Amino acid sequence: MFSHPFTLRPLPAALFSALAAASLPAVAQTSATQTLVITGNPLQREVGAQPASVLAGEGLLIRRGSTLGDTLDGLPGVANTGFGPNAGRPVIRGLDGDRVRLLDNGGASVDASSLSFDHAVAIDPLVVERVEVLRGPAALLYGGNATGGVVNTIDNRIPTSALSGLSGRAELRLGGAASERSLGTLVEGGAGGLAWHADAFRRRTDELRVPRHVPVADGQALDATTRVRNSAADSEGGAVGASWVGSAGYLGLSADQFRTDYGVVVEEGVTIRMKRDRVAAAGEWRGTGLWQNLSFNASHTDYRHQEVEGSGEVGTTFDSQGRALRLQARHAPLGGAGGLEGVVGLQAEAMSFSALGEEAFVPGTRSRHLGLFVLESIRLGNVEFSGGLRTEQVRVASDGDAADTTEPRFGPALERRFSPASASLGAVWRVAPAWQLSAGLGRTERAPAYYELYANGLHLATGAYEVGDTGLIEERSVHAEAGLAWQQGPHKLTLQAFSTQFSNYIALDATGATVTVDDEETGGTADVPEYAFRGVRARLAGLELEAATGWAAAGWDWRLSGGLDLVRGRNRDSGEPLARLAPLRLRTALDLRQGPWHVGIGLDHSARQDRVPPTDTATDSHTRVDLWASWRQSWGGSTEALWFLRARNLGDTLAYSATTIGSLRGLVPQPGRALSGGVQVTF
Repeated sequence: MFSHPFTLRPLPAALFSALAAASLPAVAQTSATQTLVITGNPLQREVGAQPASVLAGEGLLIRRGSTLGDTLDGLPGVANTGFGPNAGRPVIRGLDGDRVRLLDNGGASVDASSLSFDHAVAIDPLVVERVEVLRGPAALLYGGNATGGVVNTIDNRIPTSALSGLSGRAELRLGGAASERSLGTLVEGGAGGLAWHADAFRRRTDELRVPRHVPVADGQALDATTRVRNSAADSEGGAVGASWVGSAGYLGLSADQFRTDYGVVVEEGVTIRMKRDRVAAAGEWRGTGLWQNLSFNASHTDYRHQEVEGSGEVGTTFDSQGRALRLQARHAPLGGAGGLEGVVGLQAEAMSFSALGEEAFVPGTRSRHLGLFVLESIRLGNVEFSGGLRTEQVRVASDGDAADTTEPRFGPALERRFSPASASLGAVWRVAPAWQLSAGLGRTERAPAYYELYANGLHLATGAYEVGDTGLIEERSVHAEAGLAWQQGPHKLTLQAFSTQFSNYIALDATGATVTVDDEETGGTADVPEYAFRGVRARLAGLELEAATGWAAAGWDWRLSGGLDLVRGRNRDSGEPLARLAPLRLRTALDLRQGPWHVGIGLDHSARQDRVPPTDTATDSHTRVDLWASWRQSWGGSTEALWFLRARNLGDTLAYSATTIGSLRGLVPQPGRALSGGVQVTF
C-alpha cells in the first residue's frame, strides 16, 4: 500500500462535527509539514479530532486506481469489494452496499453499484481532485444509507471560488498490472465574476495480470493462468460547468457524462455497457445576520447499465433516474460568541429503477426519501459538546409483474412506507495542547433497500437465488466510539475504538434450500442455493491505530508511518461470523524527500481471515511490498511537471481478498508484480 504523505490536522471529534466535515467541498491547505485541513464543514471552523482520511495532491496521484474502491483500499478501516479490476466499491468498517454513502461534490451519486457486486461505481478516480472518507455513522446528515460512513469525491466541476486567467492540468498514466493507458485533462478560467471548468478523460486497460494460479469457477478448477479472464475495460467521460462567484457566495451549473464498457469476470464473454448522464446545480450565500450561510445542491441523473452477451445481444438492461435536492442553513452562535451554533437542513431524493431481461432479479421500483435534520454544538471551557436529530419519510414501491408476463415472480404492485429516525451525542476534550480525547454515541435507522424488499430471482454475480422480504422493518443500530489523538510537530498518534450493535441487521443468509433454474450453457437446468434477506441481531466492533514520526538526516526529510486496523463482526442470532470482513491489517511506510524528489517504500500485511461463516472459505495471510518515486520539474513560469513511478507487489505474491464475494474470489487474485508511471502537468 502507498501511505499518502499527509498528516491530518485535528478534525471535528464529536459526531456532529465529523459528519459536517463531509457535507461540502473541502479546500486543502498545505503548510511546510504537509498538513491537510477539512474546511468544508457547516460550522466553517476547525474543532476536535475525528476518524477521517483525506486523499489529495500527490498522495491521490500515486494511489489512483481504476475504481474508487481500489483507490481507497488500505486506508484505515477501508477495504474494497473487488469484483475484478473494474467494479470495486468501498467497504468501511465491514459495511458496504447500501450502508456506505457515495457523494459527488457533497450531492447524491446515483448508480446501481449497491445492487450487485459486478456493477461499477459511476465515478472515475481519474478526474477526482480530492477524496474525503468519513468512517463511522453519518446518518444524521445523509440518512441511514450512511450507517457505515461516507465517501465524498470532489472535482470542482461547479467552481466555488473566483477564478482569473487560464489554468489547467493534464495527466498521462501508463502501465500497471492491467496495462493501463489513460489521459485526463481539465481547463479552468474566469473573469469578471464568471468562473468556468471543463474536463475530459479516456482510460483503456487489458486483462489483469496476476501471479500464476489455478482459477476456480462454480467449484471447478480451470487451467492455470496469469490473467483474470474477461477483465479488460474502456472508459471515457467529461464535463463542463460554470459559476457566478461574488463576495457573498456563488451559483453554478454543471453537466457531465461517464461511459464504460468492461468485462464481467464471472461470466466469460459477457460485457457491461454502462453510462451516466448528470446535471447538477449548487450555490451558497454568506451573510452576517442570524443565518450566516445558506447552501443548496441539486442534481438529475440518468443511468443505464446493459449486460451484453458474446453474440452482441443485450441480455438485461438496468435503468435508473434519480433526482436529489439538499438545502442547508447555518445559524450564528445564539447568545453571542461561544454560544450554541449549528445547522438545519432538508434532503429529498427520488429514484426510479427498472430491470428488463433474462437476468432481472428485481422488479421495477420507485424510492422516495425526505429527511429533516438539525445539528448543534457548544463549547464549554476545554470541552465541546454536540448533538443532532434526523427524521425521515421513506417510500419504496414495487411495480410487480408486468400484465403480460408468462412467468410471474414479483407478485402484484406493492408499496412500503418507513419512518427512520437517528440521533447522536458527542464530546471532545482538549486535555492539553497536543492531546485530545473524544467520545460519541449514536442511534441509526435505515429503511430497507428496494432489492432487500422485492428481489426474487437468480443473481449471477453471487451464484445464488436471492429472495427479498416485503415484511422487513427498519435496520436499527446503536454506535459507540472513543478516540485519542496526539500530535506534536511531525509526530502523531491516533487511536479509535468502536462498537456497533444492530438490533435488526438486514442480512443475506442461506436458507438451506435449493432452487432449480434454467442453465443457458447446457440447455438444461441447474440447482442453485437459495439466499434470503432477513433481519438478525448483529455486532461489529474494531479499532484503528495510526502513528507517524519525522526527522531530518543526510540532507533528506524522513517520515516513518504505520498503522493497523481490525474489525470483528458476528451474527448474534446464529453465532456465526459476518461474511466478507477484512482481517487484521498492518502497514508501514518510509518516505524520503529532498527538494523536488520524493521516494518511498511501503509494506502491507493482511493476516489470515478464518473467522468466516460456513458458506464462505478462509483466505490466507499475505504480505506485499510497494515502491514509489516522484520528481517535480519546473517548465518555467507557473507550469510544472510531476513525474511519478509506482512498483506494486515486488514479490509477485499470490493473494486473495477476504472482502471479495466467495463465489468470485477464486477467479480474481490480487494484482501481480507491475510497474506503472506517468506525468501530471499543471499550468
